[in-house]
Amino acid sequence: MDILTLFPIIILIGFMFVMTRSAKKKQQQAAEMRDSMQPGTGVRTIGGMYATVKEVNDETVLLDAGPGVELLFAKNSIGAVLTDDEYNRIVHGIEAELKGDVVPDDASSLTDADDAAAGSDTGAVADDKPVDLGKAQDAPKKTDGESDAK
Repeated sequence: MDILTLFPIIILIGFMFVMTRSAKKKQQQAAEMRDSMQPGTGVRTIGGMYATVKEVNDETVLLDAGPGVELLFAKNSIGAVLTDDEYNRIVHGIEAELKGDVVPDDASSLTDADDAAAGSDTGAVADDKPVDLGKAQDAPKKTDGESDAK
């Protein structure tokens, strides 16, 4: 046998080895993530439900989804274990304390107040004159028999 005939088979076996290795690594990371669950931890299930871990067993997890709502899930159905800040942001809408510079939500702070007070025109359209975004009114009207085809 020639080496050129074996080359595609060697490439295929190497590709399969790399694919199975990456899948095994992802499964191992998911198992470590599920093992890190403790009571009080916020989680997201693979179905998209957010809840707090109440009890962890060998194969199951008891979740607290709300006042008086306890659900029993398989450990494999936990999609992500969330940090406290991330869980509070998603479930309760509580933002964590921002560190460093705060970026404004709008662009009003990016303009100089002195320019606005002096009335300098930066090329913006005046507010008192409405802008017509409709079709042009001065376009010639077609009469019967005329068409756009050339």
